[in-house]
Amino acid sequence: MVSSVLCRCVASPPPDAAATASSSASSPASVDPCGGAVCGPDHQLRLWSLFQTLDVNRDGGLCVNDLAVGLRRLGLHRTEGELQKIVQAGDKDLDGQLDFEEFVHYLQDHEKKLRLVFKSLDKKNDGRIDAQEIMQSLRDLGVKISEQQAEKILKSMDKNGTMTIDWNEWRDYHLLHPVENIPEIILYWKHSTIFDVGENLTVPDEFTVEERQTGMWWRHLVAGGGAGAVSRTCTAPLDRLKVLMQVHASRSNNMCIVGGFTQMIREGGARSLWRGNGINVLKIAPESAIKFMAYEQIKRLVGTDQETLRIHERLVAGSLAGAIAQSSIYPMEVLKTRMALRKTGQYSGMLDCARKILAREGVAAFYKGYVPNMLGIIPYAGIDLAVYETLKNAWLQRYAVNSADPGVFVLLACGTMSSTCGQLASYPLALVRTRMQAQASVEGAPEVSMSSLFKQILRTEGAFGLYRGLAPNFMKVIPAVSISYVVYENLKITLGVQSR
Repeated sequence: MVSSVLCRCVASPPPDAAATASSSASSPASVDPCGGAVCGPDHQLRLWSLFQTLDVNRDGGLCVNDLAVGLRRLGLHRTEGELQKIVQAGDKDLDGQLDFEEFVHYLQDHEKKLRLVFKSLDKKNDGRIDAQEIMQSLRDLGVKISEQQAEKILKSMDKNGTMTIDWNEWRDYHLLHPVENIPEIILYWKHSTIFDVGENLTVPDEFTVEERQTGMWWRHLVAGGGAGAVSRTCTAPLDRLKVLMQVHASRSNNMCIVGGFTQMIREGGARSLWRGNGINVLKIAPESAIKFMAYEQIKRLVGTDQETLRIHERLVAGSLAGAIAQSSIYPMEVLKTRMALRKTGQYSGMLDCARKILAREGVAAFYKGYVPNMLGIIPYAGIDLAVYETLKNAWLQRYAVNSADPGVFVLLACGTMSSTCGQLASYPLALVRTRMQAQASVEGAPEVSMSSLFKQILRTEGAFGLYRGLAPNFMKVIPAVSISYVVYENLKITLGVQSR
């Protein structure tokens, strides 16, 4: 019964899998990768027969109990947690069970992921996985195992005693066994924070056990920090123009991009285009270090034993880490805004600016705009992660045939689009934050709260007023991402960082 359901055509897996097809028949389900051309039109009937076998209570749906009893009858034992994951993954209508269509769709989707993993593990490209390939793949993920441990893993899947696993054996073992974190996909699709677009609200990157134990993590952070410094310096004129437009532009003072640059150069020369960049670069190191340390501690508090967090866990841990880091260096954010808005001769430098703010406005001035800044972390990080995951899954579903590696251009495009969407969602809060930070630097400006400033902008400028400076902000995204990537890759080589 079980053997007859499995599709052995192997249309696109390893070349020699067909030769070993008859040797592995142990799992109760498979999809038809040949589209019926080899298996024949009755393959759907065989899947239906399997579905009926698993549907022990004959209600037309597979619940957790059905799967537990049905698979046990077929000699397969799965934990309740594993079966719940299978139902949750395939349950599109959220009724707590899988109908036949959902069951087949789950098998198709899951087998596609398994095919990608098999190809990534098959380093020799000979259609088989041996102990050395398992050791190498796990080593790439930062997990070191002995050859004996690798052989033990092999034996659990090897049905014909060859001490290698072909495609059919791999699929048969894993098809009704949920795999949450596909190793190759995780490695290729890490949402890296090296794409510096000037806003430090992104969720921190994660490091493998090996990277942490060998000290490679700090080299990644140094390379990322250096890439961010160069990227921010190259795009600093656009960043300063954004700040000026956020604070000074209005219906009566409609500042355009060309006019803004002309005004800055006329007032302070070409060097004035980089005002505020020094403190903006200086705050990269402490913020990155604090965020990384806070993120690692929060991961432990979350209590997960997973090396890689799930997306909602990353959102919570990343947002909290971002809030801690921003709270620690927030006075530098205020200094950056004041330095960007200063007129020629107003301050002799960063320390002079800090001293004058402290003397005239007190310590509280260094935390103006703190509340909207903290509130902006959630929509930025949440939408950034959600859009990135959506784009990643869309690419994997449509284009991932022989490899899960999307290539650098796809990664850059996905990172840029997700970051841009995150900025767009949190931009009104960022604008209010900047205006509150700049209050004392605008002569005669009254002290206003976040809510009253929102109301004032909507009343005097309309909803458009909440997006002043958006054009130069978006103009700097693509060059910032491109520059940070190129510099990061070169710094990795200089520092001896191994590619992930």
